[in-house]
Amino acid sequence: MSYIFVSCTADNVAAMASTGYEAARRLEAGNPKGGGGSRTAHGHGHGRTAHNMSSSSLRKKSDLSLLSKVRCGLLRTILTNLQEIFLGTKLFILFPAVPLAIAANYLHFGRAWLFALSLLGLTPLAERVSFLTEQIAYYTGPTVGGLLNATCGNATELIIALFALHRGKIEVVKCSLVGSILSNLLLVLGSSLFLGGIANLHKEQSFDRKQADVNTGLLLLGALCHILLLAFDHAVSSGEQAADVAPRLWLSRACSIVMLLAYVAYLFFQLKTHRQLYESEEEEDDDNDDAVAQDEAVIGFPSALAWLLGMTAVIAILSEYVVATIEAASDSWGISVSFISIILLPIVGNAAEHAGAIIFAFKNKLDITLGVSLGSATQISMFVVPLSVIVAWIMGIKMDLDLELLETGSLIMAILITAFTLQDGTSHYLKGLVPLLCYLAIGACFFVSKSPANQINDVNAGVLTT
Repeated sequence: MSYIFVSCTADNVAAMASTGYEAARRLEAGNPKGGGGSRTAHGHGHGRTAHNMSSSSLRKKSDLSLLSKVRCGLLRTILTNLQEIFLGTKLFILFPAVPLAIAANYLHFGRAWLFALSLLGLTPLAERVSFLTEQIAYYTGPTVGGLLNATCGNATELIIALFALHRGKIEVVKCSLVGSILSNLLLVLGSSLFLGGIANLHKEQSFDRKQADVNTGLLLLGALCHILLLAFDHAVSSGEQAADVAPRLWLSRACSIVMLLAYVAYLFFQLKTHRQLYESEEEEDDDNDDAVAQDEAVIGFPSALAWLLGMTAVIAILSEYVVATIEAASDSWGISVSFISIILLPIVGNAAEHAGAIIFAFKNKLDITLGVSLGSATQISMFVVPLSVIVAWIMGIKMDLDLELLETGSLIMAILITAFTLQDGTSHYLKGLVPLLCYLAIGACFFVSKSPANQINDVNAGVLTT
């Protein structure tokens, strides 16, 4: 009898300790009552977007049983935050690339190694920024949280573009942003629809066309602005006098302002008037095998804000390394800077987001997949690109919206292929295979057309010898 009493007492003490720890954790997170007190009546008060839900598929639930034994509350909070930040993602294995990149810079390793390590280090950092913005959105409400997600959704591309502008590498800015749009429209969407169609071969895959129609319309508006610059140059150069730079700049800046106004209207449409279109997928039951569903914040607002600022600073450091060493990597690997900017940077930099989109396509949740691919492409086309032109204007750098003929044609065809692929609201594996093959063809075109001269000569010599 005494043994049973002692055993029951020990179990009760352990349960009370666990309950006290969970209460302390909720108190640190700013939710003392628990049970999702930060959610609104709709159940999604934190403004969770498809971008966040895609990143959540790469997160894993942290085991806090060992940390519950730490008696010091401050130390337990710090260790909990460290575990949630660095071990709460399936990409934690790539975190060592960050200190290795910094060490490679100070120890003067090969510039190509510095470029590769910096590019790998940006992958988990981009996913963690998405996690931290979602944590902050729990406390700020759906509107502010949605604006924060819209701003930080493509923070890596924006920071790289700003550093490239600061160094006067305008072509790197244009190629990297165009490559991000092509990657989202053709590679991410194509691979998601193809693999999702194979995984759901005997099921009908359907999605809501309303979001796709809105995003494709905005993408066509952005493509129109690029076409206007290309047509303007052709019309002026066909005359007797050479084209003047000033009209091109003013036309680019005017089109950039129009694109930013369209993006503001898009945010108002998404966050206010038609929010239900972007929350419909969240009402469905989540599959807890691959994704970690969270109904409340796991870290406090001050901690999340501090970590977000720190992660952004580290992304800025690695982005500066990438921009500074891209030419050295091009010379070392024997491929052009434009191919690295258009193909490699978007693939590696957005690997976490792309993997999340494919995972949800496997689950037959194409609305989230489309929200990731089309939403990211729209954000880059209508926000990051015109913002880069405006920032360059402020910095006194002459950057316009005039892309090369190959980039402009590839962008227009990618948008048209995406629009035709999504026109009937259903999907199968062949609809995903076509955009994926288009992306491979475009990548081969950029690789061949802008390869180093010695590599082209070697290829020609090999053909003649054969």
